[in-house]
Amino acid sequence: MGAARPPGAPPGAPPGRPLEILLVFLRLGVTCFGGPIAHLGYFRAEFVERRTWLTERAYGDLVALSQFLPGPASSQTGFGIGLMRGGLLGGLAAWTGFTLPSAILMVLFAYGAGGIAGSPTGAGLLHGLKLVAVAIVAQAVMGMARNLCPDRTRASIAIVALVVMLLAPWSIFQIGTIAGGGVAGWLLCRDDDNVAADGLIMPVSRWFGLSCLVIFFALLAFAFVPVPAGPLALFDAFYRSGGLVFGGGHVVLPLLRNAVVVPGWVSDGTFLAGYGAAQAVPGPLFTFGAYLGAVAGVPPGGILGAVIALLAIFLPGILCLLGTLPFWHGLRARPEAQAAMRGTNAAVVGLLGAALYNPVWTSAVLTPADFAVAASGFVLLVAWRTPPLLVVALSALAGIGLGLVG
Repeated sequence: MGAARPPGAPPGAPPGRPLEILLVFLRLGVTCFGGPIAHLGYFRAEFVERRTWLTERAYGDLVALSQFLPGPASSQTGFGIGLMRGGLLGGLAAWTGFTLPSAILMVLFAYGAGGIAGSPTGAGLLHGLKLVAVAIVAQAVMGMARNLCPDRTRASIAIVALVVMLLAPWSIFQIGTIAGGGVAGWLLCRDDDNVAADGLIMPVSRWFGLSCLVIFFALLAFAFVPVPAGPLALFDAFYRSGGLVFGGGHVVLPLLRNAVVVPGWVSDGTFLAGYGAAQAVPGPLFTFGAYLGAVAGVPPGGILGAVIALLAIFLPGILCLLGTLPFWHGLRARPEAQAAMRGTNAAVVGLLGAALYNPVWTSAVLTPADFAVAASGFVLLVAWRTPPLLVVALSALAGIGLGLVG
């Protein structure tokens, strides 16, 4: 019997194989600089526009759900895309490909191989990569706004979400803004024609999802039980950090500091040095955990410590996503839920728009020359349809040039 079309994909999209998914995400794991918001822009360009693995609406729904759950939103979105494309093995292939390059670089830094940002060429390269993130995110915001905010009501929901997040850029407000967008959509977006749910039908049963939720909460409860210093304590510390963070990325830093610096496993200076390195590598910021696991003054340390910490910090987010998706699909098939999702997706566009300004724009565009590089990248992506990888390379070269001239 032939393989089924991946749920959430446009008609005619073929199913994917784990190796295909691994290779695509491995390339993204090497080239996705700029933090979680930029990652979502890269994902949209690759899987909605270029490969058409899933529709704009399915992608928006997946991003909204990932923003709602604890854990790293961009990694959860990537895992979900792999899951929709190739089942559980596809999800694991997507996570592995996207995470492995960054994790390897962070472990190498732990062993003293860092220092690229110390030279003018290295600093310019990293700055150029930040500038291309501005172009990538701007393209994603424009494209998602065109498809998910096509009327005055949803455009208004998006701009309210943007204003809220600019004035109160904290994770609790992020969750509240998404929830508020859902309520606004439920109240105001019911006049739209109902459309059939076109995404997020996952190859995961409700029983499997429920089992994942039980495991998530059981491990989280166990993570608060004191245990002797060792591999189990290391796993508990990083699982607890990954399971209690909403918003992902930088929000996990105070939790990680409390988990490894306060008990004396890692010094403040070592912690901050690793955090600086995490800003300079592609892929998810949560791979900072691999560095901390490698340098932690608690057994096993080294490579094995890095592996334990890396798996522990990502596991809760993956369990939450797997546990929620089967129930999420059933809920969003209802007309009132579809209306709520219209508002939620509009709020997500507003969140991405706010993130385009802070931190993406404010951390990268510092001079008129920076603006020129970012604007050129945007035109190459939008008007010339240049492959994102080529735009990344050109912006990196421009950053090196600016660094040498400056």
